[in-house]
Amino acid sequence: MASINGGASFKVSRKSPELIRAAKPTPHELRILSDIDDQDGLRFQMPLALIYRYSPSMEGRDPVRVIRDAVAKALVFYYPFAGRLREVATRKLVVECTGEGVLFIEADADATLQQLGTLLPPIQNLHELLYDVPGSAGVIDCPLMLIQVTRLLCGGFVFAWRYNHTMADGAGIHQFIKAVCELARGAERPSVIPVWERHILCARYPPRETMRHPEHDIVVDTKRTTIAHDRVVRHFFFGPTEISTLRQSLPPHLQSCTKFQIVTACMWRCRTIATFSDPNEVFRVLCVMNIREQMNPPLPQGYYGNAIVYPAAVATAEMLLKNPLHYAVELVRKAIQGATEEFVKSVVDLMVLRGRPNLTGVQTYLVSSARVFEVDVGWGQPAYGGVARAGVDSFPRAVSYFMRIKNSNGEDGIMVPICLPPKAMDVLVDELQKMLPGRSSIASAL
Repeated sequence: MASINGGASFKVSRKSPELIRAAKPTPHELRILSDIDDQDGLRFQMPLALIYRYSPSMEGRDPVRVIRDAVAKALVFYYPFAGRLREVATRKLVVECTGEGVLFIEADADATLQQLGTLLPPIQNLHELLYDVPGSAGVIDCPLMLIQVTRLLCGGFVFAWRYNHTMADGAGIHQFIKAVCELARGAERPSVIPVWERHILCARYPPRETMRHPEHDIVVDTKRTTIAHDRVVRHFFFGPTEISTLRQSLPPHLQSCTKFQIVTACMWRCRTIATFSDPNEVFRVLCVMNIREQMNPPLPQGYYGNAIVYPAAVATAEMLLKNPLHYAVELVRKAIQGATEEFVKSVVDLMVLRGRPNLTGVQTYLVSSARVFEVDVGWGQPAYGGVARAGVDSFPRAVSYFMRIKNSNGEDGIMVPICLPPKAMDVLVDELQKMLPGRSSIASAL
């Protein structure tokens, strides 16, 4: 039983989970993951959701059957997803391509799309729309993907799935889902053929850490800075007016900074002011960066493994508080510009030298430009497509997934979900309003 916007409730009835195998025989082999793939920070299951409206042109077609059949066809090309991860010497992960399949659940909800609530992460009642099959949420020896298709009373449906992040990053899973959609619409093969080639992002011999990586510093949380469980989620919209206002406060040499850099610096500074307890505390912001084009040559088209690094900007709370926004912007820009090909190789080697460490979690804010999944499975463009959680519940630290959306006025902008204790959230909103006077509509509460 799930609640609708905190009021009435709706029921979701599910059939027993089944394993979907590739539509044709596939090789039984071992495939090694890269040294970016199998780091501790990616050893978790990532939930995503596509929510589709009713389409008169698809009357009589069952989305459950369409998607189930398309997934089976896609696994012919992406057959490692139908296998299971094994851990070998030095904690190295490999995929045993067993062909066992991915988990699939058929479901029905006695609710309409409008009754699902606000279509922003975190998607409400996700636990009903993506059932956590017992024993399926691990990393080793578990299904690498779980899919639930839930029909709605209005003729729409929810296509939700959870995948093992060691297998693919956002660009990679988008490539897989696009293939499913193309095959669902009648294509014989995906427009982009998948490429494995994980050896490209494996360590050099001998491995050598040639650059500083504060994103992997070992920091002891002596002040117990973990954010409390009592939290609220708010969404902040940065449209043309907000971006222009922030940009005008920057000196000439920073006018060319990207929107992502400006918004990241703004939220990092405001979040630090809202959460610090000691001015000498060190705060980090980690920027998830796609490095497909950073390599020479670039990674091959169709590469669907993790091709991301986390360049970090670092400053004390005092420095962020006493300096204007451009101080934080400069740090963020410098960190991102420093993520060169040698930086990537140094990170890869670090994984081997240090035993595949996790990211630094103490006073760390991680931001990612989340992909919007505009993929048509036959029912047109989704009403929502992308990450299913605001971030903090699906990753062991404070995370914001930046999404490109239109606001109620039709303006293109960046939506930033953030989760904080209520008092800290009030401070953050006050700081934002100081930087963006008169823009009280910048935040919406869920």
